Amino acid sequence: MRKSLIKLLTAASFSALIPLQAVSAITETALSAEPDHKTTIIEIMESLKLGHYKRLDVNDAMSSKLLTQFIDDLDPSRSYFYQNDIDGFQRFSTQLDDDLLEGDLSAAYEIFNIFQTRNIDRLNYAINLLNGDHDFNFDREETLLADRSDAAWVLDEETMDNLWRKRIKSALLSLKLADKTEEEAKEILRKRYQNQLTRADQINNEDVFQSYANALTSQYDPHTQYFSPRRSENFQINMSLSLEGIGAVLQSEDEFTKIVRLVPAGPAEKTGQLKPSDLILGVGQGDEGEIEDVVGWRLDDVVQKIRGPKDSVVRLQVRSDDADDAPMRIIRIIRNKVKLEEQSAQKRVMEIDYQGQKVKLGVIEIPTFYIDFAALQRGDKNYKSTTRDVEKLIKELESEDISGLIIDLRDNGGGSLREANELVGLFINRGPVVQIRDQQGYIRVLGDRDPKIAYSGPMAVMVNRLSASASEIFAGAMQDYQRAIVIGGQTFGKGTVQTLQPLQHGQLKLTNAKFYRISGESTQHKGVIPDISFPTLYDHDEIGESALDGALVWDQVHEAPHGSFIGASSFIQTLTERHLQRIQENPDFEFMREQVAEMQKRRDKNEISLREATLKQERNESEAWQVETENRRRIQKGLTPIEKLSDLEDEQKKDAQGRPINPQAEAMLEESGRILIDMVVATQKYTAARK
Repeated sequence: MRKSLIKLLTAASFSALIPLQAVSAITETALSAEPDHKTTIIEIMESLKLGHYKRLDVNDAMSSKLLTQFIDDLDPSRSYFYQNDIDGFQRFSTQLDDDLLEGDLSAAYEIFNIFQTRNIDRLNYAINLLNGDHDFNFDREETLLADRSDAAWVLDEETMDNLWRKRIKSALLSLKLADKTEEEAKEILRKRYQNQLTRADQINNEDVFQSYANALTSQYDPHTQYFSPRRSENFQINMSLSLEGIGAVLQSEDEFTKIVRLVPAGPAEKTGQLKPSDLILGVGQGDEGEIEDVVGWRLDDVVQKIRGPKDSVVRLQVRSDDADDAPMRIIRIIRNKVKLEEQSAQKRVMEIDYQGQKVKLGVIEIPTFYIDFAALQRGDKNYKSTTRDVEKLIKELESEDISGLIIDLRDNGGGSLREANELVGLFINRGPVVQIRDQQGYIRVLGDRDPKIAYSGPMAVMVNRLSASASEIFAGAMQDYQRAIVIGGQTFGKGTVQTLQPLQHGQLKLTNAKFYRISGESTQHKGVIPDISFPTLYDHDEIGESALDGALVWDQVHEAPHGSFIGASSFIQTLTERHLQRIQENPDFEFMREQVAEMQKRRDKNEISLREATLKQERNESEAWQVETENRRRIQKGLTPIEKLSDLEDEQKKDAQGRPINPQAEAMLEESGRILIDMVVATQKYTAARK
């Protein structure tokens, strides 16, 4: 229970946590809540209570979790706060719940002001160390923890200084291995830390409120967020750079800006050099502009740097998130708008050599579930939508005498629920498609009422870890009806519905419902499990709903009565055995298996060497392994071996939309075709046996 209401720390209580020389600095620059913030936090609490899907008791247990979350959000690497800071904050562990109900934010600002002092202290230490004559001794063998999220809090200033010395040394080494001299590397870091000092000085009361409000909303689920008035105005741009940008969805992670998803057919995807989980370290304007270090920047400031006029050039300095010692690379991107026609469903005919015969299969790739609502509302009979486009493509494919159809939903992050529902209707006569349960427990069923079927032949649906939301609804329905065999990787697991609610001060994006398959299973957290799985390079601990803290759990409701087709369930074991036998010596699948094993080994490594020679050797060995593995694949396929990894960029082929063609993605598509043909043969034998 709450014991006292602490409005401000006195100078005496500061001294227990902070060196005395820092007390005056805090009292001079201390941030505090404004009247709007107090009324808004009460409004947010009321909205969460009445509108959020999850019923959360506002009590001491919630207060303790909120305190931990706010501290972790401020200092995820445990590199600023000391143990005695954390001990001092514990007096708030049973107080925050009471404060929230009264609109009292003093504890949050108190914690932040202490963090601000620690942050400034560390940045000044870093700058002074770089300006001095300290010998970093790159020949000395020592290591740094890559992930400190579970490390013990630092006890004293000497230990903190040593930690930061190692962090600075690691950053210098990364720059040196990127062909910078030691002095050039030092200058880059000086600017980085000076920029961070400047940005720390620009933090205002609104920034602190937004941080704390989002620590609160994350107690409910990761998709519920508060947007300040500034963030609300730029909501679409902040969440996606698809308009006059690079076509990528970004988020902040520790000090970095992380790529979450590439917009299909966007400028970033077309480079073929960026992938989800890559970290953006710097941004340069044009072909000649200096790369400006953006480590430690706010997300919206990084977004502003990346955005720019159509057809202009932006250069990103990025590195993979697989390991802290991963090499940096520069990616050149021409800014552009993502065109709707480039995101439209596309078809192709694939010929499979099956037991000496050529079998034609239709492939329809759907990058997103789209609908031109403006044209629909105008009454335009030719409005564009996923379902209308796919129906047209099916007719074209059937005229080419296909024996089966593959719907490719890989990397499809979702979109219109209406379109997912109607697309299912193209392949069944009538029936439910998805169940939606609101916060009151009421279940609404969406389904297909049109008996027309656009395609009645055999089908497969391809998915991967980036297939989310509407994609999961479609794939789940096809699997539940046994209308298609689902192939690929476990999907994202985004099975919740959000609504945007205006507040007097900003907006609240609120999770208010949950999707359930007609089988009764939720797509939330668990996603759709394929009938036959392929190797995946996506780390489930980094990408997917299950990787998000506080994600709503998987559960079930009652099944929605529905029919079913003959389907693949009776043949899954046979199809799987034939698939495994086929890929045993398939060079592309062998390459993927080796890549997965190597990436897992890198992820398990939690120590970075701070000895230059060791780090160089590790990087050289890693590149040599990549070249050797790639060449094994190429030799088996009769291709010319490469000498270095950059040779792959020179021979990269692109599709009609300008997107790079990935050999492993093509190998998975071809194997999916073989699985589909196996299913056709098995179904024909089963049907014949029943006659």
